[in-house]
Amino acid sequence: MTRTLRLSSAVVVSALTVVLTASHAQAFGGGGTKNDSKGGTDGKGTLSAAASSIRLSYPSGKPAGHKAGSLSAIDPDWEPPACWYEPAFTPQQLKHFVDTDGGGDVGIHESWFGKDLWTDHYRDGKPAENFDLESPTNSVAEGYKNYNLAKDGYFWRGVAPDPGDRDSWDCGRIMFWVDAGRVPNDPHAPTPKMLAEYAYQEVEVPETEIELKPAARSTVNLPTWVWLDKATFKDVTVRAELPDTGLWAETTAKPVALHLDPGTKDAETYPASGDCEINADGSIGTPYTRGSAEKTPPCGIRYLRASGGEPYRLTASITWEISWEGTGGARGDLPDGTFETTQDMTVQEIQSINR
Repeated sequence: MTRTLRLSSAVVVSALTVVLTASHAQAFGGGGTKNDSKGGTDGKGTLSAAASSIRLSYPSGKPAGHKAGSLSAIDPDWEPPACWYEPAFTPQQLKHFVDTDGGGDVGIHESWFGKDLWTDHYRDGKPAENFDLESPTNSVAEGYKNYNLAKDGYFWRGVAPDPGDRDSWDCGRIMFWVDAGRVPNDPHAPTPKMLAEYAYQEVEVPETEIELKPAARSTVNLPTWVWLDKATFKDVTVRAELPDTGLWAETTAKPVALHLDPGTKDAETYPASGDCEINADGSIGTPYTRGSAEKTPPCGIRYLRASGGEPYRLTASITWEISWEGTGGARGDLPDGTFETTQDMTVQEIQSINR
């Protein structure tokens, strides 16, 4: 039986003292892939702290036939959940896992490989240690008799999308028991909001492919019209459900504005802020029509100087307003997200001939 130690460089100094005095070694789980299998195994029969049982679906708006990308939160201080606890095994499932000599992460930063480690604690009632990075000593987890086979509930374990994240050490408990129909009394127990934040990371929106007139080549002091068709951008909803808890949340991204950055100070935007609001029908701006070359567009750019040898880099970014709803009528907002693309803009001088 083995217990392995793998510490990231970000925490090795702060964790070293604790590890040297602990009776068991701590370990990071491998790979960061999502997994819907019971117990959160990595597909090879090894329990992984990076494999969550959260199930994702897309009720509406997942891009089809379009290039897509993930949103970036406008608030630089917002971060998705670094870790949480979720159901992993029924008593029968845990017994089967141990009997087939399963191994892996009994906690986010602790791996047990070898049947005796599992049977000592979950079958024979022997205590084991949780890992508490911020405490001078580890707390003790009381053991279980015969995997709690006579009880109705689940063994819960910690999950971290990135076990190397410093904040993932906040979920330091090894796998523990929770009666059926309950969630643990722990600051990192799952909530609808947590699931909404998790789903936020899975929102995919279509790339911002704006229509331009003139396209890719503009003329100094003449407006470039910018618009987006109403069929291009629709609300995108991602649903996250945590099995065996009754918890769910749906996170919805709604496009609300297009921001233009001409790529040079020698330019004006319409409107002056560069923020083109979305119209009532879902479109942005107004398509260019013949005879509108010298009119002021509701959404557009006027370059004041030729681009010379290098084209300007026009950046178009869509702002998406994020809201969520979940179990029991819970609801709220999350930070707005953005997705941007860039394209080259060549700007030429007006050519004239004197006769």
